[in-house]
Amino acid sequence: MIMMKAANLGLRFLLELCILASLSYWGFHVGKGGLLKGVLGIGTPLLAAILWGMFVSPKASITVSQPLQFIIELVIFAVAIIALYVTGKHSLAICFALFYILHRILKFLWEQ
Repeated sequence: MIMMKAANLGLRFLLELCILASLSYWGFHVGKGGLLKGVLGIGTPLLAAILWGMFVSPKASITVSQPLQFIIELVIFAVAIIALYVTGKHSLAICFALFYILHRILKFLWEQ
């Protein structure tokens, strides 16, 4: 069971990296012109990382209640999933959403 819990935490880390990748992909594909593409492609994942570090990470600088922390996490994941979907990566967006749901169910069941 310890290995499965560790695998779920590893999945969590990969999902967090996928947030950054999908937001960056979205930014570089929806921006018009090089400057806007760069700002969106770098700025959007940077903003997500800042919010994640401030509110969601285990060593968050601002402590919020568990329900609020979950809502912030859910919003960040939803934005990343929607970003993939609107850029035409429908299958990736659906897989991303399913892996996130699986992770959250296991996290809840195993009280991680």
